[in-house]
Amino acid sequence: MPQLNSRKTIKTSVDLLLMLILTNGILLGFPAVLYILLLRRGGTLLPLQLAISGVYLLAAFILTAETGAVLWALGQSRQTTMRGLLQRFLRRRPELHPTAARGPEALSRLPLASTPPVSIVVVAYLPNEQSIILETLQHILTQVDWPTSRLEVILAYNTPTALPIEADLQRLAETNPTLKLLRVESSTSKAQNLNAALQIATGKMTCIFDADHHPGADCLIRAWQWLQQGQYDLVQGRNIIRNHGENWLTQLIAVEFECLYGVSHYGRSLLVDTALFGGSNGYWRTSALRRVCFRATMLTEDIDATLRALLKGYRIVHDPQILTTELAPEDVPTLWSQRRRWSQGWLEVALAHQRRVARSRYFDLPQRICWLVMLLYSEGFHPLALQIIPIALSLSMSGLVMSETMFRFTLISTLLTLLSGFLQLFVAMRSRQQVLPLPPAYFLLYGLLSPIYFWFKSLVAVVALSYHLGGRREWHVTRRVNQKAKAQVLDPALR
Repeated sequence: MPQLNSRKTIKTSVDLLLMLILTNGILLGFPAVLYILLLRRGGTLLPLQLAISGVYLLAAFILTAETGAVLWALGQSRQTTMRGLLQRFLRRRPELHPTAARGPEALSRLPLASTPPVSIVVVAYLPNEQSIILETLQHILTQVDWPTSRLEVILAYNTPTALPIEADLQRLAETNPTLKLLRVESSTSKAQNLNAALQIATGKMTCIFDADHHPGADCLIRAWQWLQQGQYDLVQGRNIIRNHGENWLTQLIAVEFECLYGVSHYGRSLLVDTALFGGSNGYWRTSALRRVCFRATMLTEDIDATLRALLKGYRIVHDPQILTTELAPEDVPTLWSQRRRWSQGWLEVALAHQRRVARSRYFDLPQRICWLVMLLYSEGFHPLALQIIPIALSLSMSGLVMSETMFRFTLISTLLTLLSGFLQLFVAMRSRQQVLPLPPAYFLLYGLLSPIYFWFKSLVAVVALSYHLGGRREWHVTRRVNQKAKAQVLDPALR
């Protein structure tokens, strides 16, 4: 078996190398040749240059706005839970979209009589996650604060063949009446497992976790304090990487998640009072989730469920204090497969829902603009942004130079984008130090390697686009590894 896995890894690595060569040719080489031919025939690249610089400026503006909102929130003397700062500033349609949403002001324990029944759904594909599932369930059963009489933990899993781990799971369930085992026969997706779990869930709030997630002790308390007010139907928490010390790649991903969950998602929630469901560490009002459900036909069923929920008028909030730890991919081929699926899934969602978002009465102006930009970003930002390289190459090979005005505009827009990225990185580091500190060297490494990492994600986006156009819809499960170094829980200070 180890020899088989080694051969599979080598084959995947070779396929990835060939894909990188091919993608660079399509993304950079072919456009450079096309631009040279255009220039030699007297054409101009000025419209494309302006479009690229405009995209850079838009990205810089969005990053700066999100980061500024988080920086403002971090500087408050008390925890700030206000959402919809732009709506409050514009004072637009307050009757449809209350803009001063307030969440938990204190984390005092809820009285037993006021705690509703809650369902926690853990989703697993056991052949891949059998080495970590017991650890996850034991963590949830012993570390999460909630009266056991009002809590059920449902393991919704699928497996093509019977596995010895199922006997261990049965023994765990026999000693923990809170745990329910649900093997979903004929299931081939996470979405099918989730929909099956919804059929038996009895909680008023349903919480979803992937098999590698270890939530913080107060996750249910914080989430319910948001939902009980009636203004929101889903609370998305903050995912952090716990195997960050494994290698340089897991260090990069750990910082990337801080930029995403600690800054971008949180800043978006602060600014325009909207958020997304990231597939795990999400806390749904069960009645809303049953109406939305999940579609197994989508590569990213979580983002699809997000848009369909918002288009039905449900509201989502992001709370960065609801923490869970997860495992990051430990090698480039695994990361490539994961991110290619994410990118292709976002593209599918954008094509499916973009027009409906533009027309929906459930989005006010700031939210509509926010979501349209995010969906358009998923479709074309990376391929367009990287065109600055073949443009510069084609101009040089044609013996031409940019006009001084265009050069300055391009330089300024590029510098502003870089500066906004470094500002986000600084705020992400400051935000992370308040919960579970990461070594500053991780953030320095991320800053140094961010151009290469951006190039990598751009290649992923182009490959995802080619997969979609070619009708390829491959789903490779993220390989899980269980080591003692990863069997850690959140710092007790966070509970």
